[in-house]
Amino acid sequence: MLDPAAPQLVINARTLLFSWLPADPGAVETLLPAGLRPHPQRQVFVNQYVVDDETQTSGFGAYSLTYLGVSLADMDPPDGETPGGWWTHYLASSERVRRYAAARGAPAAAGETRLDLRGGRLTTETRAGDGTLLIRVTARVGHTGTEAHMGHHRYLTRNDGELIVTDYPYVAEPVSPFEVESVEFPAPEHPVHALRPANPLHVCWGFYSPRVSFAYPARPDVPDGPDEPADLHQVPARRARSGLPSGS
Repeated sequence: MLDPAAPQLVINARTLLFSWLPADPGAVETLLPAGLRPHPQRQVFVNQYVVDDETQTSGFGAYSLTYLGVSLADMDPPDGETPGGWWTHYLASSERVRRYAAARGAPAAAGETRLDLRGGRLTTETRAGDGTLLIRVTARVGHTGTEAHMGHHRYLTRNDGELIVTDYPYVAEPVSPFEVESVEFPAPEHPVHALRPANPLHVCWGFYSPRVSFAYPARPDVPDGPDEPADLHQVPARRARSGLPSGS
């Protein structure tokens, strides 16, 4: 088992990351714990990615992953490019990855993600551990050029009652053009269905890249003192429990 406190590096993952407005904003709000506020637009996000070879990671091996969640108010990362988010679902093909993520507070469960690019059409699918199709996305994509995106994504989890705020550094080579054409949630009986998009689809931000590199930062030991911060980065857990958290 990987040490959950150790950092991990992933390079050149094929990645689709974007956000939309949900069909049921009220249902989205109920997925947040007390003390966190949703983004004013009630944005929802998804990241579907595939790591094709074990040589692309420092310890995870090859795997696929989809995580979804609710974008937050007042929790932007240091560079402020995209809002911070609360993970509601985290579906990984690798047991090693699931154990590592669960120890950091992620709602890790079994799942499989596929990205199929044919010509200029990208089709992605996320399935639950039992094979149920949960998400299908189609997008029109172009080619990478000289542009690169870099910065941090901020995601929140809860572990042993403590709110954990983590900034994940990344570098991506996005394609252009990029347009999400459809987002389907064909399993109404599954909890992930609460995050389905509104009709018509309204995409807020996002990109597709055949090469995204990112890191899970090191997790420091949780201090023993009750007044010491127990999160990974900027937001003390005691403040997050007693009121609305703020960004860095």
